[in-house]
Amino acid sequence: MRSLMSRRPAASDPAPSRWAWRMQRLMLTPAFLLMLRAGVPMALTFLAGAWYLSDEGRRQAIHDTVAEARASFETRPEFMVQLMAIDGGDDALAEDIREVVPLNFPVSSFDLDLVEIRKTIAALAPVKTVGVRIRPGGILQVDVTPRRPVAIWRGRKGLILVDITGTHLGTLPKRMDRPDLMVIAGEGAEAQVKEALSLYRAAAPLGGRLRGIVRMGARRWDVVLDRGQRILLPETDAVEALERVIALDGAQDILARDVVRVDLRLGTRPTVQMSEQATALWWDIKQFSGQ
Repeated sequence: MRSLMSRRPAASDPAPSRWAWRMQRLMLTPAFLLMLRAGVPMALTFLAGAWYLSDEGRRQAIHDTVAEARASFETRPEFMVQLMAIDGGDDALAEDIREVVPLNFPVSSFDLDLVEIRKTIAALAPVKTVGVRIRPGGILQVDVTPRRPVAIWRGRKGLILVDITGTHLGTLPKRMDRPDLMVIAGEGAEAQVKEALSLYRAAAPLGGRLRGIVRMGARRWDVVLDRGQRILLPETDAVEALERVIALDGAQDILARDVVRVDLRLGTRPTVQMSEQATALWWDIKQFSGQ
């Protein structure tokens, strides 16, 4: 009896094997479940797409379809620009702007780089500020604030219009084309237009006798009058020195005499140089009085 009982098969262990237990634990992991639900379909989709796009003909067909759809959208009437309007500048400046921004209208607004257009126009010397926008109705609007010439600089290249900052705005064929502007000359004169303008305003009592203002040695100014007269101004406080000369002329008519130049370079020792004829006459008078 004991031998029969000992030969009975042993009961099987209900616990899962080690690998089955690990697989069950892995299936309960959120990251693994996400990979099964999303990662595997995405990978299969990517592989299918890569296989489909591996053919050159299919890629070209997709490219052509997208390009055609984009072109049909961008060339719709509401997106087309028909013309360019320029406000704020004269005809010459408008012509320069159209030359540097050559556009063949009509053109799609998607093909216009407004930032680049603004930079191109702003690079023009006569332009101070510029704004570029697309107005309703298909109009490319350019609003320009031009630089205003305040002086004529007589340099090696002829007569050049400059603004208050000394920026060159173009050449001038003849002085009389702009009689309203003062004339400056000399080395570095175009870099000191603001000071020259102050001298020009201070010299207003001289009227039509003023011929120009010359920068000497890139350090100081000479005021040039008719009859070859000059007022030599100091390096500092030039406006105040010129006002003193004008006040002296108003009291004693010093500039109406045979004076070649009034030298104010040394503020404490102003000097007056007479013409050769006046000097000779003065010596004759002195010799006669000495006899």
